[in-house]
Amino acid sequence: MNAQKTGPVAAEMLERLNSAFSPAKIELVDDSEQHRGHGGYNPAGESHFSLRIESAAFAGKNRVERQRMIYAALGHLMDGRVHALSIRAAAPGEA
Repeated sequence: MNAQKTGPVAAEMLERLNSAFSPAKIELVDDSEQHRGHGGYNPAGESHFSLRIESAAFAGKNRVERQRMIYAALGHLMDGRVHALSIRAAAPGEA
């Protein structure tokens, strides 16, 4: 896991993603402030994220399958607390 400064929501997201996928690389960025005034914005932050993740678990899976796997791993966080998640998921060796 890459060292990152995170709030409690991001920390839980990273914990779940690391547990589910044992990623070779992972980067989770809180983009919430860029969405001030837009739908789903939460003044407390941690509502909009960008995720880059590389894991062998994604080998042979298409983009939609990978996104479904990630949403399943994040569970209830995606049902309310996290409004938006931009995902770039890859298997090792993919661009």
